Amino acid sequence: MAIIPFLKLIRWPNLLMIFLTQFLVKYFLFEPFNIAVSLGWIGFSLLVISMMALAAAGNIINDLHDLETDSINKPEKLIIGTKISERAAYNWYIALNILGVGIGFYLSNLVGRPSFTALFIIPSAFLYFYATQIKGTVLVGNLVVSIMVAMIIVMVGIFDLVPAINPQNRSTQRVIFSILVDYGIFAFLLNFLREVIKDQEDIQGDYKAGYQTLPVILGRKRTNNLIFLLSILPLAGVLYYIYEYLFEHTAAVLYALLLVVAPLLYFMIKLLQAETKKHYRHLSLLLKLILFAGLVSIGLYRFIL
Repeated sequence: MAIIPFLKLIRWPNLLMIFLTQFLVKYFLFEPFNIAVSLGWIGFSLLVISMMALAAAGNIINDLHDLETDSINKPEKLIIGTKISERAAYNWYIALNILGVGIGFYLSNLVGRPSFTALFIIPSAFLYFYATQIKGTVLVGNLVVSIMVAMIIVMVGIFDLVPAINPQNRSTQRVIFSILVDYGIFAFLLNFLREVIKDQEDIQGDYKAGYQTLPVILGRKRTNNLIFLLSILPLAGVLYYIYEYLFEHTAAVLYALLLVVAPLLYFMIKLLQAETKKHYRHLSLLLKLILFAGLVSIGLYRFIL
């Protein structure tokens, strides 16, 4: 099997984003402040590999059940059935799931919390359920994927911070964990907007496949208006964060204004003019870049706290 088509199938840039996000949390948020943690570098590496494996498996099963709509929406990007057989793709899906859940079982026992294994089994099951049952259900699929994205950030806290909590460090651990939750909420909102934008982009194939997505039900214009209203939430959240926590740190304020707030405002303006597939592809990429800039800002806390 050719390596390039396989890397495209598992969405390697997204997997790289998972690695970078978790790396920043571990080594640019926890380590500089000597936060009590439960995972060494080997355990942390296994956590990252597990999350990447489950995400890759989710991408594969999604493409396996999207062959009909993808042949309409993006025939030039079809990989399964052209460069990789359906059987090979399904085998990789099984293997990656076993790898991800297996590592999760080991890590859960390593930190003394066997019940945490469910945090790997549930995403695996939900991603399968999303691809096979609820992807075409209005908003439900968008919510499931966005929750999975948020969990990429929070999972580091669950496995590294929570098992290391004791009466002496409880308040510090809670502060750091609350930062992760805030970033998780930001990632959830941005990814949810992007999922609906992608539904706008894929409206023709989704309509023919019988998917009940928001654009299919409301039409593009009304969906644009709804996305515009929803995009106020992350914008307001970032502005509140700047006012409440970053105001005395000029570099952090400039970073947030130039790389998050300004692009979000640009997104909102362009959204109201969006009509074509090309427009929505541009907006989807823009949201991805905003999310990336937001997550990279995790590395700034060592300079502002």
